Amino acid sequence: MYDLTDFMNGLERRNPAQPEFIQATREVLESIIDTVNENPVYEKHRILERLTEADRIFSFRVEWEDDEGNLQVNRGYRIQFNNALGPYKGGLRFHASVTLGTLKFLGFEQTLKNSLTTLPMGGGKGGSDFSPKGKSDGEIMRFCRSFMSELQKYIGPDTDVPAGDIGVGAREIGYLYGQYKRLRDENTGVLTGKGLSYGGSILRPEATGYGAMYFASSMLALKGESLAGKTIALSGFGNVAWGAAQKATQLGAKVVTISGPDGYIYDEEGVGTPEKWAYMSYLRLSNNDVVEPYAKEFGATFVPRKKPWEVKVDFAFPCAIQNELSLADAKTLVANGVQGVVEISNMGCQADAMYYFLEKKILFAPGKAANAGGVAVSGLEMTQNAMHIAWTAEEVDEKLKDIMRKIHDSCVKEGMEEDGYINYVKGANITGFRKVADTMVQLGY
Repeated sequence: MYDLTDFMNGLERRNPAQPEFIQATREVLESIIDTVNENPVYEKHRILERLTEADRIFSFRVEWEDDEGNLQVNRGYRIQFNNALGPYKGGLRFHASVTLGTLKFLGFEQTLKNSLTTLPMGGGKGGSDFSPKGKSDGEIMRFCRSFMSELQKYIGPDTDVPAGDIGVGAREIGYLYGQYKRLRDENTGVLTGKGLSYGGSILRPEATGYGAMYFASSMLALKGESLAGKTIALSGFGNVAWGAAQKATQLGAKVVTISGPDGYIYDEEGVGTPEKWAYMSYLRLSNNDVVEPYAKEFGATFVPRKKPWEVKVDFAFPCAIQNELSLADAKTLVANGVQGVVEISNMGCQADAMYYFLEKKILFAPGKAANAGGVAVSGLEMTQNAMHIAWTAEEVDEKLKDIMRKIHDSCVKEGMEEDGYINYVKGANITGFRKVADTMVQLGY
């Protein structure tokens, strides 16, 4: 029988100075430990030890030339965390904050998230401490080519299929895939998030935000409610927030905030028109990482150096980065009468904030469940590439809705507590874990 304290102490000793990875594993293990101890076969096969240790980790030097002809050096990573359910699948993150510990937490989360989609995908993650911010297109292209020259040794359509993440959008995916084709002379679906003209899936850029709104709609449907008429706070202004703002508006909600490192925007009229969504795209592509210009463009309020969680809203959706919502933010949201919090960023809430929401019986959805729409449509892109077909927007959207509804229902089944409160954290963790663990047992790994 596993003792959680002893196991976590050992995990921390083996993974020093990796707080995000320890936080992510602790949250999962606290939810599943009873399930694990009720089934002796999991201990016999050392499932927890194997599940918390990546299959393999690649670290490599990335050399590239800036516009002045100076040689620059960054570090690249690919973590192939677990492939019990299928090829490793997970994004590439280009951001100055990228560390090995960050990518290990993301790879671990990705393993369980991909399990929840029911699609045949394992978990992986990668990236670099290179930041596209302030770089020219030429510099970004040269970096991407150098990065892929090394990464291509470890990936393939049936081995490991990377995608985009923070700092890796359509432009970067295009440069990466172009170098892969140049080196391998292959037209395969080895990356997802590709452009529509060379194998990408329609709705992929919007999918994470769309899926989260479908998940939130399912949460509210159990209470006989919908998103119509709700006010919503979003953080971030990238692809995720962009897609979330669109779908929330289509479902009748009003998005009143977006944010960046410089502060947040409060738009009383709502971030709910094609012109405003297009401007979000413009800001995202400008590489300046600020949202203040939105306020000047549309007459909204800009609040510098603060987060949007002080605004009184019905629902909060963290969309930016891990641990962006603190316990103090959680208390402010609850005091202001928030109905629900849905993580669209991976582990968007700090641990004590998450526990506070659960303690107060607030509707709370963890990122591994609520943001699975992005990787789900990436899985659909892999299917389309393998079949050499392209589905319509309506077909992809319907499949996405179905996947998110099934994820929600599985979380309800495993997360229903005696008082009727649904602990979606517990539900998502148990559901995701069981499929991976049972498969590992069956495969004899």
